[in-house]
Formats: sequence, structure tokens, C-alpha cells
Amino acid sequence: MKTILVTGATGYIGSHTCVELLNRGYNVVGFDNFMNSGQDVLEKISKITGKSIKFYEADMRDKEKTEIIFKENKIDCVIHFASSKAVGESVVKPLEYYENNVGGTFVLLEAMKKYDCNNIIFSSSATVYGMNNESPYTENMPVSATNPYGYCKVFIEQILRDVCTANKGFSAVLLRYFNPVGAHLSGLIGEKPNGIPNNIMPYICNVATGKSPSLNIFGNDYDTPDGTGVRDYIHVLDLVDGHIKAIEYSLNNKGSVEINLGTEVGTSVLELVKAYEKASNQQIPYKIVERRAGDIGTCYANSALAKELLGWSAKYTLEDMCRDSYAFIIAQNSNN
Repeated sequence: MKTILVTGATGYIGSHTCVELLNRGYNVVGFDNFMNSGQDVLEKISKITGKSIKFYEADMRDKEKTEIIFKENKIDCVIHFASSKAVGESVVKPLEYYENNVGGTFVLLEAMKKYDCNNIIFSSSATVYGMNNESPYTENMPVSATNPYGYCKVFIEQILRDVCTANKGFSAVLLRYFNPVGAHLSGLIGEKPNGIPNNIMPYICNVATGKSPSLNIFGNDYDTPDGTGVRDYIHVLDLVDGHIKAIEYSLNNKGSVEINLGTEVGTSVLELVKAYEKASNQQIPYKIVERRAGDIGTCYANSALAKELLGWSAKYTLEDMCRDSYAFIIAQNSNN
């Protein structure tokens, strides 16, 4: 069976991907520096699957450690999640973001080249569609960004396209996904950011469990049905399925390809709050505050290419996403 290297293996999406790779019989090697995760995730992966990944505590910017991983393992394909990912922080610390996200990817690609690993699945983002495209987003739209985090994705996508041009045996699948939410059905792993959450679902969970008094909704004057921002929320397990389907595509197709992973359904912030209240039987107090700079009104996917190339489509509903997020946070609180 193929050996898959997962960077950012103990993070939110990385940990769910490791679980499903193990469940589907892949050999899994992972590394993480625990910047936004914890060592306990490794135990939870093993508890869910009855198997273990071969794990290295490492920073992808560390050339020596990264090379050791490739030297000690015959890697068939890399799934590249590792990155700093807070949009607001990236505006305050642009050099750190470029050095970590883009510079770390350089180190990873150099090691791949040296050890003849020619397949990568890159964790890109809908943020590359910028401010000027209209939803639903299609992969042939021009790309741009509004912050350093987004530009990291834009730059890395271009780097991978250039590598594919230079090396005709190289394959890069650039998965542009939208707003991951939800958690594993076991309740053992889910989105549990260190420090202040950057995404809406952990905020909602904090309100539901009394850790925060209310949810801030940034703007209610967008050109949307209820005035709040519309996004394409996708269950993390659907997202993982897309990554694993991309492995086989990568192994059998050379060159680069950009593929959206989304539900093709736009959900407003207020609709998300109502769905969460229904799933959790908890009231979510909220207050409307000013828009955030760089936010757009509507963002959702056209995922026809994912269905065509990967045979993939989203299966989980918004109710599923809210139910599983709430179940995870309740499980975490009961164990603390």
C-alpha cells in the first residue's frame, strides 16, 4: 500500500485525514510542530483507528529534519496542510507568514525533489478568488488575495504550477476548499484551536458552552437574503474524502490542476446560528458589529470539476455539521 506524508498531521483537517487514510489501509507518516494542536491528538487517532501513524515532531522549515523524514520513508504522495492560518494575524505579521508558509513549502519541495517524490495534494483555499469574482466560484476565475495569508496560497499554487512545468513527471492537485466545520463522529477529534479561535464554528461552540457570552456577527448590511455574510460550509469528513480521492488522481495524472471542494450551497451566518441552535438545543446570543475589512458578502463553490475528476461530492448536511461540532465540544468539556 502507498505511503502518504501528511504535513500538519495533528491539526484540525490533518488529524481527520490521518484517521481516514489509516482506515482505508494507507501507510501514514506525519509531522507537526504542535503550533496549533497537541500531542494528545496522536493518541486519539490511534484510539479511533486501532493503528498509529509514524510521527515526527518537526517544523517544515527545518531542512535537516524534513530530509530525515524522506530519507527514512519512501513517500509516494504528500498531503500538505502545514501553515499558519489566521487572516488577521497575517496582516500584523506578514514576514512571519511568508517565511513559514511559503518558505516552509520551499523546504518541503526541495526534499521531495531530492528523494524523488513527485505527487503533492496542496491545501489551498477559496480565499484565492479574492474580492472581485462572483459566486459560484469556478476554477478558471482569476486569482488574487486581500491579505498575506491569502497571498501565501496564491504564491504556493503558482510555485506548484511552475514545478509541474519544469518536471513533467510531477503532479500537484491544488484543492481550493471553502469553510470546514464539523468533527469526527467519534467525538474524539475536531476543531480545537490553541488560543483565540479564527473561525466561526469554534466561536459558536464557545457561546453554546458558556465560555463566551455572545457571538459577534460582522455586518448585517451585505447584499444577501438576511444581510449577513454567506459562505459555503463543508463537513470536515467530506473534505477529507476529497483529499483521499485526490491521491489516486495525483498518482495517475501528471501536471497541476485546481479543484474546488464545496457543497455548492451558500449559508448565511444567521442561518448557521439557527441550524446550530436546532442541533444543540442551545440558544446562541449574538450581536451585530461592524464589518471586517476584506470580508465579502457571498462566497460559495461550483464543485462540478471535483465530481468530474475525482468522483467527489459533499454528502453531509448543515445539520450534520452543527450536530457533530456540538457533540465534539461537549465530549471535550466532559473530559476536562
